Order: sequence, then C-alpha cells, then structure tokens
Amino acid sequence: MRTVKPFKISVPDGYRTQQATRPQTLSYAMMDSPVGIAAWIIEKMNSWSDTKDNDVESVYTKDELLTNIMVYIVTRTFNTASWIYYGRHEEGGRLLSPEGRRVEVPTACALFPAELLAWPPRSYVERIYNVAQWTEMPRGRHFAAMEQPELMLEDIRRFARTLRQRQTTNEVLSRSLG
Repeated sequence: MRTVKPFKISVPDGYRTQQATRPQTLSYAMMDSPVGIAAWIIEKMNSWSDTKDNDVESVYTKDELLTNIMVYIVTRTFNTASWIYYGRHEEGGRLLSPEGRRVEVPTACALFPAELLAWPPRSYVERIYNVAQWTEMPRGRHFAAMEQPELMLEDIRRFARTLRQRQTTNEVLSRSLG
C-alpha cells in the first residue's frame, strides 16, 4: 500500500485563482466595501512582506498601510489592479516573447531573499534576458519598493548609472568610427 503525502500549499494560491478566473466577482464585492479592500490588502501586505514575528507593523506604519488602501478606495481601482491575473490567464502566462527570443534590452534583477517564489539560477535567467545587473538583497520580500525603499532606490540608481555609462561609451565609439 502506498502512502500518500499530505497536500501542502507553499504559496497560497486562492487569490490568484479567484482573480485569474473571476475578477469581476471579487471587484464588485471590494468596490462596495472599503473594509473588504482593507482586509484584502492588509492580509497580503502581512503575509507577503518580510515581517518580524508576523507583525505587519514591523515593516509598515499605519499611515503607509492606510495610504496604500486609500489609493485603491479613492481612485476606485481595486478592480483594474486585479485584472492582471485574468490577463495572464487569458494570454497564456508570463512569456515576454512567445517566439522564444532572448530579451536583449539590458535588464536589472533585484532578488529579495524572502520573495514568495524563488528566482531561477542566474545562468538560466541570462539565457532569456540580457542581465546587466544582478543584486542579491539582504532583506525584503514581495513589496520590496515599500518594504526596503532605500535598497531598491540605490539598486535602480546604480543600474541607471551603468546604462548612462554604456550610452556615453557608445557615443564616443560612434564619433570615433564615424
């Protein structure tokens, strides 16, 4: 007799299934309920952030949480924000190039250690993207721009500097060859 391994969900997926298959149902409920939007967002911010002792306020202030919630309530955009999952579902996933071509645009990758899904190895990513910068961050999770804004900003600035340096180098080469 075979033993069946217990089913374990490592990444809660109910939200994705709901938004990918029935986004309007969720949207109508949320648009009529500011408390519903707050509960949905606070739960995601808590479970998808690199918190201490499962305390959302160890990463965000109440003002930051309320501001994020109010953006959705005041602009009435909970519905449009949730449609990305439906679009991915309908269009076949996350493939940027259905033809399988490598993305040649210089790309920066910021890997936050507590992200929901692990990144593939750099060697794999480099087969698909022109990786110009690969940064393994010391902390952070899914909402990195809000959790670790200084780390994210410095990484973006460093990447922008490398792009400017490449552009300057290319301009000098063009003038000397032209």
